[in-house]
Amino acid sequence: MNLLNKVIEWDSLAEKAIHGSRVSLEEGIAVLEADDEELLPIMQAAFRVRHHFYEKKVKLNMIINAKSGLCPEDCGYCSQSIVSTAPVSKYSMLDKESLLAGAREAVARRAGTYCIVASGKGPTNRELDQVIEAVQEITRTMPLKICACLGILKGDQARRLAEAGVDRYNHNLNTSKANYPSITTTHTYDQRVETVKMAQSHGMSPCSGVIIGMGETNEEIVQMAYALHELDADSIPVNFLNPVPGTPLEGAKRISPIQALKVLALFRFICPSKEIRVAGGRELNLRSLQPLCLYAANSIFVGNYLTTEGQEVTFDHQMIEDLGFEIEMCALSAV
Repeated sequence: MNLLNKVIEWDSLAEKAIHGSRVSLEEGIAVLEADDEELLPIMQAAFRVRHHFYEKKVKLNMIINAKSGLCPEDCGYCSQSIVSTAPVSKYSMLDKESLLAGAREAVARRAGTYCIVASGKGPTNRELDQVIEAVQEITRTMPLKICACLGILKGDQARRLAEAGVDRYNHNLNTSKANYPSITTTHTYDQRVETVKMAQSHGMSPCSGVIIGMGETNEEIVQMAYALHELDADSIPVNFLNPVPGTPLEGAKRISPIQALKVLALFRFICPSKEIRVAGGRELNLRSLQPLCLYAANSIFVGNYLTTEGQEVTFDHQMIEDLGFEIEMCALSAV
């Protein structure tokens, strides 16, 4: 098949995505296994879908590590887990003033969503109280949406977060169901799915994503995108593994920038109307090809991640401006 026919083939995926038709497993695998020379036609097709739903707007998110380390979970990718020997900060839940200071920094960085993330299997009621107190003031005084990521929730905890003004709850699936036991043993894939559904049932927007580069096959990556489509996740963070020394996955090989872009295009084709957010590992995996990610994704994190450094914020702002894209700001809700 010549290059022209290949371009038409990728464009047909854009047509299917825009009109709500399911991209097949074979088509999804074809995106991931395409020759590298076909990258630009694939990204152009993905951009058609992205532009249809989001035009040239980019959503910015900022994360705060509200509780670091001290985690009993054995997630192989995480430097904060109980099996990690990586030198990370360890502290209990930040107080209200620290969370408010983080929110003010998010506004300064032009982020529309402030992500409050805590290590651990799930929050204690005391930790939940601290988060809720901060959220209530943030939503009254700052033009931010709040995303909480506090682990596995009980029903009453989900209700309280929603009532406090948390817009979105994040709980990533991370990998495929088949690959999950090789990554984590202290909780199950199904528990993560149940938490996402619980948050949604209490009125919070479901946020769930993946970490690419943990031994999953291309077929499993397509299945991960399908799973998030079926969960109706409104926001999908696509992380690329940063193999931190001291973690069980420290020896994993980073995927190439071109392969990372194919993954983002795949998620756009399968979850066409959703916020696809390039998350952890963006800088290290995409490297000089970072600007191309926004032709498929419509959202990025600005600043640092939980335990690793991100790109200088002004570089991200400049990248968006140079592409001719526009930062989407969040309006302050009426009290």
